[in-house]
Amino acid sequence: MLCVAAPAKGEAAEHPNILYIVADDLGYSDLGCYGGEINTPNLDALARDGVRMTQFYNTGRCCPSRAAILTGQYPHRVGLGHMTVTDLGQPGYRGVVSDEAPLIAEVLKPAGYRSFIAGKWHLGTPDPTKHGFEEWYGTTVSAKRFFDPTHLVRKPDGRKARTYPEGEFYATDAVTDHAIDFLKLAHQTPERPWFLYLAYNAPHFPLHAPKEEIAKYADRYQGGWDKLREQRLTRMKQFGIVPESTELSPRSMWKNYGETKTGTNPPWESLSEERRTDLARRMAIFAAMVDRMDQQLGRVLDYLKQTDQFDDTLIVFTSDNGACFEWDPFGFDVKSSNNNILHTGDKLDEMGGPGTHHSVGSGWANASNTPWRLYKHFNHEGGINSPGIVHWPAGLKAKPGSLHRDPAHIIDLLPTAMAVSGATDAGSLPLPGTDLIAQLHEGGPERMLFFEHQGNRAVRAGKWKLVALDDEPWELYDFTSDRTEVNDLANQYPDKVKELASDWDTWAAANNVTPLPNDLGVDYLKVD
Repeated sequence: MLCVAAPAKGEAAEHPNILYIVADDLGYSDLGCYGGEINTPNLDALARDGVRMTQFYNTGRCCPSRAAILTGQYPHRVGLGHMTVTDLGQPGYRGVVSDEAPLIAEVLKPAGYRSFIAGKWHLGTPDPTKHGFEEWYGTTVSAKRFFDPTHLVRKPDGRKARTYPEGEFYATDAVTDHAIDFLKLAHQTPERPWFLYLAYNAPHFPLHAPKEEIAKYADRYQGGWDKLREQRLTRMKQFGIVPESTELSPRSMWKNYGETKTGTNPPWESLSEERRTDLARRMAIFAAMVDRMDQQLGRVLDYLKQTDQFDDTLIVFTSDNGACFEWDPFGFDVKSSNNNILHTGDKLDEMGGPGTHHSVGSGWANASNTPWRLYKHFNHEGGINSPGIVHWPAGLKAKPGSLHRDPAHIIDLLPTAMAVSGATDAGSLPLPGTDLIAQLHEGGPERMLFFEHQGNRAVRAGKWKLVALDDEPWELYDFTSDRTEVNDLANQYPDKVKELASDWDTWAAANNVTPLPNDLGVDYLKVD
């Protein structure tokens, strides 16, 4: 259990440095400080001395979430309602971030900030340094190869990326190396504050990790996802992340690539021994990726401490969406598709190494999102509710180690940066979010939050959540007693369903969400 100890607090500088850290496909309960068994001491320390949010929302998918973080807008409003795959010919689905809204680096620049990015971009444009960032090292797309240095690039043109001896490159480490390089560059002008967007690819598939990290977890997941979900929920209750009355949601359904098959995650004990061994190895690699990310983040935090910048750096950590189910309980191999390989014998030891390509599958993703339903892609809690940690010793008044239980959203991150930096101009589009630090200090008025991805949709309003799967009717849940979305109250409260659905329709029309595209241009979704 976390030990709560108050940090030494000094006077906050006029404008702090800002560090936003985003993991990729991390589940709600994967971190130690959120009930997980994965070793994450650096993030746990930030939580111990900062604030954990229990209802911190994203958009349910990588590109839209990154657009929301960097523009402060709902993603459809800036052209990224789906992915960067293709332009669907509708304002909300252009496949590239709109120039109508300035990005956070451009907003902060007039306030004197230097801005840097290390890691994943994924906004459809080829170069973040054309959007206000001075330096960048990372990938424009999703993670493809963690052991291949050619997968990551250095910008602006003419900058040299670090080089690594043969066999010693690992993307999480390299992103961290360059992030520290950028911080050293910023430290050459100490009179100017900085903003660093540290967007790790981990633990997005393919499951790649150094062998020594995988070895730590080689035997950890033999007990399966059913026991793991129970163990995590027990710790979450001990930490106060969820109420003692929280019941574990049933095993979630899944839809495979192309939606040719659907089903429900099976009981672990119903699987063959060979299948359980293969799956346990997949989760061990996933855990190793999270562990290594935490280690590397620790290097960044150590640098800030060594240079006396740690206390007056506002740090926010979250994930872009919930854990990824793609595309069934057994996971995929070779590429994202229906292809699955059952690994046995010596082939198990090869998993997670260079040249391999695996995913963790829906059973483990369900466990990562304990105790919620569903996963990335969806708007139930497993898709859109992520860990959220805020740390700022010199400026945060909330009690160290405390929990913030009011809903917040990644659209709040740009208004937060503006509030602490003194920046005043976010362009002509009104910002739908609010200052997160003010929320933590003072609370705030009841708010409504809206969601849509691939036809899945939701509204959060006070104690209520209205949510639906694509082409399915609305479901209604009372979050004072049922955040696991088990007891659908839609038939009992039809007027509330009608009211919130009308609110969603109004929001959707104003934010380029509707009309929903008939065809999203990807081969894993049905075409209306």
